Amino acid sequence: MKFLTVLFTAILLNTACCAQNTISWWLTNNEKSALLSKQSPLAFGTGVDEKLPVITVDPAKKYQQVDGFGFALTGGSAQNMIRMSAGERHKIIRELFGNGPNDVGISYLRLSIGSSDLNDHTFSYDDVPAGQTDLKLEKFTLKEDERDVIPVLKEILAVNPAIKILGSPWSPPLWMKSNHNIQGGRLQDQYYDVYARYFVKYVQEMAKHGIRIDAVTIQNEPFNDGNTPSNQFLAKEELNFIKNNLGPLFKANGIKTKIILYDHNCDAPEYPISIMTDPMANQYVDGSGFHLYAGPVTALSKVHDAFPDKNLYFTEMMAVSHSDFNVANPEERIVIGATRNWSRNVILWNIAADPQNKPHTDNGGCAGCQGAITIDGDKVSRNLAYYTIGQVSKFVPAGSVRIESSLPDGLSDVAFATPDGKTVLVVANKGNSAQTFKIAYKNKAVIAHLSAASVATYVW
Repeated sequence: MKFLTVLFTAILLNTACCAQNTISWWLTNNEKSALLSKQSPLAFGTGVDEKLPVITVDPAKKYQQVDGFGFALTGGSAQNMIRMSAGERHKIIRELFGNGPNDVGISYLRLSIGSSDLNDHTFSYDDVPAGQTDLKLEKFTLKEDERDVIPVLKEILAVNPAIKILGSPWSPPLWMKSNHNIQGGRLQDQYYDVYARYFVKYVQEMAKHGIRIDAVTIQNEPFNDGNTPSNQFLAKEELNFIKNNLGPLFKANGIKTKIILYDHNCDAPEYPISIMTDPMANQYVDGSGFHLYAGPVTALSKVHDAFPDKNLYFTEMMAVSHSDFNVANPEERIVIGATRNWSRNVILWNIAADPQNKPHTDNGGCAGCQGAITIDGDKVSRNLAYYTIGQVSKFVPAGSVRIESSLPDGLSDVAFATPDGKTVLVVANKGNSAQTFKIAYKNKAVIAHLSAASVATYVW
């Protein structure tokens, strides 16, 4: 009996050792012959001494925790999904948000508070006839979202009840704005309090549907007043709104939803820094959100260095398929760039559109915003953004922690430690030639090969 116990223990130890030395990996390449496809496993060894570029992964050096990876679920995205047959819609929702072997494990969504430019028409949750106001928000209603966004969200939550959700407004109700127009203008001072109550109402009404809003931003792209919808919100205005209205009102109502600043490009890190410098506003702020249509992604690190106790979020960027399917470009620039600069998440714009990239608003709506998936009736096509996010979301769940990994010439990478004890390394080769390199980890190493314009995810 003692012999059998010793033998069984030895088998377990040997199995654990072998599993620890085996690297599973998945590839998306430029030729599309591999699309998030599992490859033959690799194995760590101790005698790998070729003079190759090396990525050294050090689990002892930890950075930020991960909240998740995903997309914006716009009104237009939900509209395309709700039109599918129930069976096909359920299948694609399971694939997008599930954790099975053929799923991609999306763990973060961004919603528009009211309409965005990827709705087929514009609206707020409190629209009244021209010349009227609704200071008590008696006309507040989620009826527009109850047609598509909320039903789709409920199906998503049935698959992943822990998904994190960020809400962002493109425009306040027109009666609160200086120009009474869906495009441009600004929130008038006398409506700061009622607009704060509008946010409270949104969080509370979504909760009645079983939808928890984890965080809100104050204004999508506060410098962009040419979109439909849009609204200008300067830093001093956002500071006053948070300090005097939204922050105190969230606190008074026991609302735990995080307040995230800015929500625009990486060319103006001084915007969130100036707000967090104010101690009264700072106490209500969880962190800052960034897009990458302008400026360097290193702006996130600049904000982190100024306020290391505050969080960073990557809240929007497009990754659009072209004739050259170079998935390494958005993987390096967006996913690796944002997470190596302290972002807790990565959200791409947007999850679904039809073959003409519709719906979108007229006169300023985005006609080139391709979805991560294209929906044509019940037919689903998977695009560049799907694989850009899938190469990380499938393997790095919420609660993972970024760990140290070196950056050799010619490659970009980021590494994570997952809650279940796995190590995940995402590597992008955006160059024109294949790369052979080493992965080094705890006195072990392995040689890996990555084709040009390709992304690989290694898990051990």
